[in-house]
Amino acid sequence: MKKLVLCMLTEIINTYQSVRKQLAINQNSLKNIILRIDLNQKTIGNTLYQAFPNRLITVTEHLNHENIDNRLAVIYELEQIAVNYPKFHWEIMDILTKFVRNHTSHLNQEELVSKPSLTISTDIQLALTVIGRRNVEKDQENEQLDLSHTDMRGVNLNQANLELSNLYRANLSRANLAGANLCGAILSAANLCGANLAGANLCGAILSAANLCGANLAGANLHRANLYLANLQEATLTDAILKGANLREAKLSLTDSTEDELSSN
Repeated sequence: MKKLVLCMLTEIINTYQSVRKQLAINQNSLKNIILRIDLNQKTIGNTLYQAFPNRLITVTEHLNHENIDNRLAVIYELEQIAVNYPKFHWEIMDILTKFVRNHTSHLNQEELVSKPSLTISTDIQLALTVIGRRNVEKDQENEQLDLSHTDMRGVNLNQANLELSNLYRANLSRANLAGANLCGAILSAANLCGANLAGANLCGAILSAANLCGANLAGANLHRANLYLANLQEATLTDAILKGANLREAKLSLTDSTEDELSSN
């Protein structure tokens, strides 16, 4: 009886050790498979990453496609590349700003009078929306968004981040810039007539000789903004922060509420 029990115990132990060895082999095999998968993924990822410069060239060429749906698709694709491949983030923003500049030439005074109701096209609006909602932490140091000399009448840039951007002589009449970040932006000689800048951050912005006639600046931050020679006639300045702003030779409609805002700052 004892012999039988010993034999059974020996068989159980041998079986247990055999199973453990097999499990160890299987685990090692599984680890090797996972390592190979990781290596393959990295190889594929690097190959795709290296191929993106050529892809960018191809995509950019289609920005000028005659079909607007194709142009819209390209802009969406560029945004996705910027999100997924931060190395190309600033290059893509530069591509989009050039696209806007090339397709929104600044109009002279006669053209502004003859085409007062001209509105921005869908593809330009989308390109500007992508620029305005980009991840600013990925912006290249000491670089600046250049949207100068552009006609962006009626554009919707609500809550857009355009900090430090160059908007010199840009036409932003009737634009929606409510809550936009324009801190330190260059807006010299820009047309912001009738624009909605309610709650916008214009701290340190350069607005010399800018046309802000009838603009809504309620609650806007104009701390240390340069408004030399700016036209602020009929502009709404309710609760605007004007502390330290340069208003020398600015044109103001001195209503009772405007005087109150200026005296409180």
